[in-house]
Amino acid sequence: MSIQENSLVKDIVIQVPGADDLFKHNRIDFCCNGNRPLNEAAAEKEVDIAELMNRLSDLQNQAAKRQAATNFAWEDIRTEKLIDHIVFHHHDFLREEFKELEFYVTKIAKVHGGDQPNLIKVHELFQLLKQEMLEHVKNEEELLFPAIIRYEETKTAEAYQAVADQVQGFEDEHSAAGDLLREIRETANDYITPESSCMTFRRTFQRLEAIESDTFQHIHLENNILFPRVVEQTTV
Repeated sequence: MSIQENSLVKDIVIQVPGADDLFKHNRIDFCCNGNRPLNEAAAEKEVDIAELMNRLSDLQNQAAKRQAATNFAWEDIRTEKLIDHIVFHHHDFLREEFKELEFYVTKIAKVHGGDQPNLIKVHELFQLLKQEMLEHVKNEEELLFPAIIRYEETKTAEAYQAVADQVQGFEDEHSAAGDLLREIRETANDYITPESSCMTFRRTFQRLEAIESDTFQHIHLENNILFPRVVEQTTV
């Protein structure tokens, strides 16, 4: 989608990942008053439209890079670069999304939970996923990834064992995360929202689904490419 200054706020939020956060930070209402041009909404809040357009362009570029990364031949990339990609692409994405999305998941549970109690359960599951995944990526960065890089540098039996001893535990955590994501999807009715849903409701479900997609790609890179580089080697 080509974003113009007169593009409707609601259309931008639908098409540009992260636009909802940008608008929230600038006090631009995309939920109940999204059916108006961006330049009009920005002027009302005294937001510099040129700066806003630049930020939207940055968000579009970031989304394009994330999409391109999913089709990259990561099996041909050296280990340290693969780890950097996992950290800066997937781990950082999760940290940012969990921080920003908590507001929206909480909001729809409070506003719509009386009529749709499944949203309260979605909120509970989201909190559990957030807690487990933030601890998981922290431990990967502080414990597992340094051990893998140390093995790549030394190729010693001791370094190999330091990785092999950890991998199964992290794979078990991946399985638990996958189960949680599937439970969230089931509870959220496959992320299908009622026709009468507000923009906040729809975007929250879209972003939950994006977390699911990104996390499965993240787990694929580790379980099927990164970990086997060490644990399946027979000579050390």
